[in-house]
Amino acid sequence: MMQQYLKIKAEHPDQLVFYRMGDFYELFFDDAKKASQLLDISLTARGKSGGEPIPMAGIPYHAADGYIAKIVRAGESVAICEQVGDPATSKGPVERKVMRIVTPGTLSDEALLDERSDSLLIAVNTNLQHYGIAIVDISTGRFSLLEIQGEEALHGELERLKPAEVLFNDGHSLSEQLKVYKGLRPQAPWNFELETAERLLCQQFHTKDLTGFGCDHLPVALGAAGCLLQYAKDTQRTSLPHIRRLTLEQRDESVILDAATRKNLEIDINLAGGRDNTLASVIDKTATPMGSRMLRRWLNRPLRCLNTLKSRQEVLQWLISDYRFEQLSPSLKQIGDIERVLARVALRSARPRDLERLKNAFQVLPELQDLLDTAQAPLLNDLKETASTFPELSELLTKAIIENPPVVIRDGGVIANGYDAELDELRGLSENAGAYLVELETRERERTGIATLKVGYNRVHGYFIEIGKAQNAEIPADYIRRQTLKNAERYITPELKEFEDKALSAKSRALGREKALYEALVETLAAQLADLQDSAAALAELDVLANLAERADSLDYVAPELTEAPSINITSGRHPVVEDVLDDPFVANNLSLSPERQMLIITGPNMGGKSTYMRQTALITLLAHIGSYVPAQAASIGLVDRIFTRMGSSDDLAGGRSTFMVEMTETANILHNATEQSLVLMDEVGRGTSTFDGLSLAWSAAEYLANDVKAMTLFATHYFELTVLPELCQGVFNVHLTAMEHQDHIVFMHEVQDGPASQSYGLQVAQLAGVPEHVILRARQKLVQLEEDTGQAEQRRQPPPVQDDLFVAPKPHPALEQLKTLEPDNLTPRQALELVYSLKKAAERH
Repeated sequence: MMQQYLKIKAEHPDQLVFYRMGDFYELFFDDAKKASQLLDISLTARGKSGGEPIPMAGIPYHAADGYIAKIVRAGESVAICEQVGDPATSKGPVERKVMRIVTPGTLSDEALLDERSDSLLIAVNTNLQHYGIAIVDISTGRFSLLEIQGEEALHGELERLKPAEVLFNDGHSLSEQLKVYKGLRPQAPWNFELETAERLLCQQFHTKDLTGFGCDHLPVALGAAGCLLQYAKDTQRTSLPHIRRLTLEQRDESVILDAATRKNLEIDINLAGGRDNTLASVIDKTATPMGSRMLRRWLNRPLRCLNTLKSRQEVLQWLISDYRFEQLSPSLKQIGDIERVLARVALRSARPRDLERLKNAFQVLPELQDLLDTAQAPLLNDLKETASTFPELSELLTKAIIENPPVVIRDGGVIANGYDAELDELRGLSENAGAYLVELETRERERTGIATLKVGYNRVHGYFIEIGKAQNAEIPADYIRRQTLKNAERYITPELKEFEDKALSAKSRALGREKALYEALVETLAAQLADLQDSAAALAELDVLANLAERADSLDYVAPELTEAPSINITSGRHPVVEDVLDDPFVANNLSLSPERQMLIITGPNMGGKSTYMRQTALITLLAHIGSYVPAQAASIGLVDRIFTRMGSSDDLAGGRSTFMVEMTETANILHNATEQSLVLMDEVGRGTSTFDGLSLAWSAAEYLANDVKAMTLFATHYFELTVLPELCQGVFNVHLTAMEHQDHIVFMHEVQDGPASQSYGLQVAQLAGVPEHVILRARQKLVQLEEDTGQAEQRRQPPPVQDDLFVAPKPHPALEQLKTLEPDNLTPRQALELVYSLKKAAERH
């Protein structure tokens, strides 16, 4: 047996081999040691090899799914080795064979998957700085590829895809670029050969060439696709009929988000790595898991196609009117995750409850069609046509599958009575056994006169007649001894033996017939797989659109006007996530960016809301680019090509990069790649180095963005020196977040107003954070000293003062100048109070 195991293990050195022995999967040697640590199971030993005990660990086969899930989450792979030979006819060990390999990127079992996230296997190929990426989701059959230029683009795409497993060409130095990702699998260079890839892909899609997919000019990506397809087939040990087409992703069709931007915007993963308080957590209330996954794909790949976005807006408008989305939701909830069910049908691994889910979905489809009969939006009409009903399949499954079937087909009890006459007859023979045995027991008691005689059955010895040893003298001559117990004997008669042969044969034949009928049902469904998959995709999109309509209505979002011109105008915009978690009303703010007003220098106190204001602009823009309504009173959004963010402070110590190095790398990426149609968010550039270095870098970066790039930019800073940029650069304006100071305390107003802020309120924020009082007092003393020193140094740099001319009128006080331009009747109470504070400070300075 160990020779057989070692031969199989030699073929799968990188996987944990689950070796089937009876009711257990056993692991040996190093696999056993690794599994005992990963799964927290006992490590034992059995037999010897080279004089040393063989380490061994095992798990029950019926509980394998949970253990496999734990191993795969740890980034390991499992080779499932089953008994394929017949123990009755085998000489020596029963023949065993690896039937399936489970890897992090090739999961299809429901128990192993996160229902609201894609499980992606990708392959990366390269030619110098040219990268080809192929992506497949085994659990649904989606297969796509793209080619990109540069390492920054590679990391941006990997951050979007969040692959569970990454295959890469070991003939190139890709391991360095990919080392931060989990599930890395180096592959030999010949697996990426173009000729082999084209042959494999044409075989898969039954085509002569790949021209119809529009990707025959992408050799690097096609090499990755060939490697990916071969790996998927090797692990699944079957054909992959649900992978029916290859989709080409064009990077310029979408709004490009780099890795740092995706992280900073917290689209579906927050900064701590969780899913709470993200854009997806607020927007995603979909009825089906497949709809949830599609929505996340939309959020992570916003589109730039104006026609597509406007067609989605039309659908939302129709769904919101008369609250039609409310009528769709109950029906959609009954659809379930048929996208992944159909993948298991294609892989012939569908379980009885998968078929029950399909049956329920088929029963709901006519109702959904009726609800969409009056649809006025062209996109909805297309979805209705694609999500067609399947009356024959619905009727077939309704007749064939019982309500609430068991989890697996192994022990039968799945096919309904009345579906198959032969199965009903065989079941009848088996089920009538009880009545026959009661009748036989009564008859034999009368015949023998033994009142304690019993007729019974067990799985080892079959049917028997049991009589106590005290009645042995009264045993009839036709009784044949079968088993001796301590106080009784068990017998069988020719009549009971004949019945046993019939009953047991009927039971096994019934189970065999039921399994054959079940497999036939799966084959019938697989024959219509293409139409069923198209229908599932249409239903997922309908779910996403109904969800966006519900969110727009519930959260008071509005339809943005979409234009080609590079501009963003938002009236009373709100941050969707912050608004969702706040108990108090959110303070909405306006924003206007255009070629004439392309950069806003944002100043104001720490915690005043600068970051929230910037991020809400990016999130509103992103939502508009998936066709969604947005959190605002009104919005006009021009199509953007990229969104960049340089926010917060983080280091990359593993990569040898300090906080400031990361900051400068991200800044360099923005300055190299931003265009006039880009939205750029820059927060506190230059804060990671000395004051003058930082100020100089921030100044030059802002100046370059304003004068050379001309991108739509929000530039938040604490360097008040930058507030003079509007006087030097065209299209640059100052805005600030308001705050009020009262008795050394600060109140944040979170309102954006024109003009620069007057101060940073750093000491007040430190006080709010709980910094000890004596530290705050010392800081105030030091601040006064620094301001005085700075003032003296400034005076030393100035030319000597000139004596005032007695005959020239002195310059008026700034406070007086401000009062002259004042319109008291137009002031609100709050503005009047702020003005008083402002005048008082001006008087103190003069």
